[in-house]
Amino acid sequence: MPWRLIRTLFAAFALLALAPIPARADPGDVDAASRGVVRIVLMEEDDNGELTPVAHGTGFAVTPERIVTNAHVVADAQANHALSIGIVPSDGGEAVYGRLIAYSPRNDLALIATTSPMKLSPLTIAGTTETDSAGVTSVGYPMNVDRAQGLGISDIFRAQPPVKSRGFLSGRRPSRDFDTLLHTAPIGRGSSGGPLLDDCGRVVGVNSFGAESGGADSEFYFAVSNRELLPFLRANDIVAQVNGLPCRSMAELDEEERARAEREQLAAQREQEVQTAREAERTAAARREVEFALIAERENAMMLSLLLVIGTLAGGFIAWQAREEGNRTAMKIASAVAGVALAGAAASWLTRPGFGDVDDRVAQFLAEEEKTPTGQKSGVIATEAATEALSAQTEKLVCVVNVERSRITTGETADIPFTWSPDGCVNSRTQYGLKDGKWSRILVPNSEAAVSVNSYDPAKHEYRIDRYLLGHDAMAEVRKARGQYTTPACGAGEAAARDLGSSQAAVSALLPAQPNERVIYDCRKAE
Repeated sequence: MPWRLIRTLFAAFALLALAPIPARADPGDVDAASRGVVRIVLMEEDDNGELTPVAHGTGFAVTPERIVTNAHVVADAQANHALSIGIVPSDGGEAVYGRLIAYSPRNDLALIATTSPMKLSPLTIAGTTETDSAGVTSVGYPMNVDRAQGLGISDIFRAQPPVKSRGFLSGRRPSRDFDTLLHTAPIGRGSSGGPLLDDCGRVVGVNSFGAESGGADSEFYFAVSNRELLPFLRANDIVAQVNGLPCRSMAELDEEERARAEREQLAAQREQEVQTAREAERTAAARREVEFALIAERENAMMLSLLLVIGTLAGGFIAWQAREEGNRTAMKIASAVAGVALAGAAASWLTRPGFGDVDDRVAQFLAEEEKTPTGQKSGVIATEAATEALSAQTEKLVCVVNVERSRITTGETADIPFTWSPDGCVNSRTQYGLKDGKWSRILVPNSEAAVSVNSYDPAKHEYRIDRYLLGHDAMAEVRKARGQYTTPACGAGEAAARDLGSSQAAVSALLPAQPNERVIYDCRKAE
């Protein structure tokens, strides 16, 4: 094989190895979205009052009590008002009747209202849609699966999980009358009206029909695009959840967080090394200055001792001379002076500073140097003091979403006013629990099948929401665990905050290992 060809192939393989691997679908997101999918059943009533299903399709919730489906799924009910519409949830709960409130055969869309409360989990609509090669999932109730399972008439009215099938987008291919997406995620009769989901569980289209292949050609399917769905919802006063952020897997986000933590740790280590080097240099400079001062003091003390010794000798000589001359008074004075000089010389010599005092003097010198003229500490000590003072008072903040660190599939991204008190009270009304040095509050609402774990880090000024979308049974278990404890009011004290943190652990143990959604906010001082 020619060397040029070998080099070309090697380069190609290297590029493939370095190419980024596309994020795969998070099954939890698709499962969570599937809980908002329902079976649509058209029924007729016989003379004995018995209901008999005559056709069925699929729909999905856009609000807790509004459902989107295809117009052709409910066309017979539109034409024949004797037919009833039944809505069978996929995740627990009883079937209820539905009422057709919007019918648009032009783009094959219809809107159904429940006649009894159902509290369905609304699906999120993708604000932007890739049109080529992106992974998608069809969710619905194909009849051939029902037949293969041998399901009877009564089974159709029983809650069952929908069928999910994977494929890829194959481009935007408008039909004659409306905008559609072409894809390869299989659908069958009965799947009509079901959602076509992206890898984050967001709706990119409403499955409508398949391309006839005659059994020999590749299978392709069409979904009504969001270019049709969103205007249809707005025209019917439906405010749907719309999310246009990029779809990122939680595994990808976790890997980025690990890399970020490693970078921060490395930067902190480098900063610590620099700080240590600065402190060492500062200590060495202080030691040199102290040693020079100490040497000067020793030399001065020794010189003073020498002078006093000379004074002692001089006094002694004068006293001797006075004695020889018989001048006793002068002799006594000279002797006294010589004695004092001798004592001073001894004292000066004995009290001269020693080199063993260097470490104590260096420490004292550094301590004095850290004091500013106003009596405030400077440098690292000042920073630590300021941090401690800040944590000891209530902070009024504004928290802004950090999109780069978040995975947002359904939630809002608006700024959040946030008031934090050192005792874990948020916005003067919500007490957070303290466990393992972390402040958090687990919210378990009765109105939706979702659990939110809200946490705040006062040191980093970071507010975080981890959101878990749970099934009917899992949600019932979480609500049961939540009912075992009572949350304290704000200001109940640290002991109450620690009790709350421990109580919440029972709820945390029931949650999946990964949340469906993570929103991280950077908080700053409010203006």
